Amino acid sequence: MTHGMRIERLLLTAHILAMVFGVAGLVLVLPHPTWVLALPVAGQRLFAWSMAGGGIVYILLGALAVGLYGLRVLGARLLWGFLVPAVGLSLGSELLGTSTGFPFGHYGYLDGLGYKIAGLVPFTIPLSWFYMGLVCFLLAYGGLGGLRRDWVRLAGAVALGSVLLMAWDLALDPAMSQTPVPFWEFQEVGAFFGMPYRNLAGWVGTGAVFMAVAAGVWGSVTLNLSRRDLTLPLVVYLVNFLFGAVITLGLLEGRYWIPIGLGVLLGVIPAILCWWRAGQAVSANVILPELDLITR
Repeated sequence: MTHGMRIERLLLTAHILAMVFGVAGLVLVLPHPTWVLALPVAGQRLFAWSMAGGGIVYILLGALAVGLYGLRVLGARLLWGFLVPAVGLSLGSELLGTSTGFPFGHYGYLDGLGYKIAGLVPFTIPLSWFYMGLVCFLLAYGGLGGLRRDWVRLAGAVALGSVLLMAWDLALDPAMSQTPVPFWEFQEVGAFFGMPYRNLAGWVGTGAVFMAVAAGVWGSVTLNLSRRDLTLPLVVYLVNFLFGAVITLGLLEGRYWIPIGLGVLLGVIPAILCWWRAGQAVSANVILPELDLITR
């Protein structure tokens, strides 16, 4: 194992632990304020800091882990070719959404996710679009290895990857907007468990746009991704989905099993199947026109 891979695993572990700590605080501790009051002063301060800054930490750790993974497996050109449109276009979509209500519906961010760009969108939000977008795209691409034409495979990865991204939101959105400690709120009553239907369409559309732009930047590239190569993306996808699902089911009424179940059907199961179909090859090669570049 290389030094870079050790750092990836360390960041991934810290990312997971930050989410576990956040879930425990939101689901177990906050509903029982006497537990917090029983802590020593230092413990109360630590808990208050974690509730105020925990969202920032877990997103930053996830973006760093996936970024280092992408640099190792994809190389700098392909990583930046995805990161720039993912961050730039998702930020533009979020700024448009918080200003006009298109494409997600009328909503606004509260405190807890860091400095707000233009006073509207926390800087961590485009980073979450990047790291979850990349893992969704790579899982979809790996699962569609049977498609021999590069452009067909890339188009399929854009379509499936954007659906995987939206499926994650089915678990995340109720957890982040409707629980006792929300991070954003809709300014309209959504027909789908508090969410406007166009919010789901906005997720698919935003993901599809920046994935399509990234696919265009990548051009004629063939990635031979094995199960081993896609293990980190699968773990990131599953733990982030579980994070939202546990908070939603732990703090909201039982009928929220429906969006969680849809998320499992449209996201978790396809993600696992994509990982399984990727095969057991040992290495991930990037084949470019006129060049044979092996990224390891």
